[in-house]
Amino acid sequence: MKLDKLDKRILSELQCDASQSLEEIARRVGSSKTPVWARIRKMRAAGVILKQTVIADPERLGFEACFFVLVRTSEHDAKWQRKFLEALLDRPEVMEAHRLAGDIDYILKVRVANARAYDDFYQALISHVKIFNVTALLSMEEIKSTTALPLDLE
Repeated sequence: MKLDKLDKRILSELQCDASQSLEEIARRVGSSKTPVWARIRKMRAAGVILKQTVIADPERLGFEACFFVLVRTSEHDAKWQRKFLEALLDRPEVMEAHRLAGDIDYILKVRVANARAYDDFYQALISHVKIFNVTALLSMEEIKSTTALPLDLE
């Protein structure tokens, strides 16, 4: 789907705050409610908008520790990858997982209450799948976090 300026402005508003009313979004983008709703439906149907959700504050909910986990493996066959994927999908602490190019095979973003909770996660992971090397990096401070993509609104 090719997005025009209005589509991008609507999408930008939704990325900022999807709980806004159609009237508010329409006012902010300089349109009326009906075309805005039609464009939102079209973007959903095309898969541009994947889902709407709530972003909770992890620290207020007791998830004060954020670890970035670097995983290196000596296994690269389909069976190992399937087991590793299952292990990640079974663990709600894993907020993000990416397969990488380069020396590190995977990077995980893991949210837990504290170091002991991270160790519980680590022990569960290595009991499920063989891993060559794991390096855990504790985030001392979150400087920037966003879910909004940088849309060109010009």
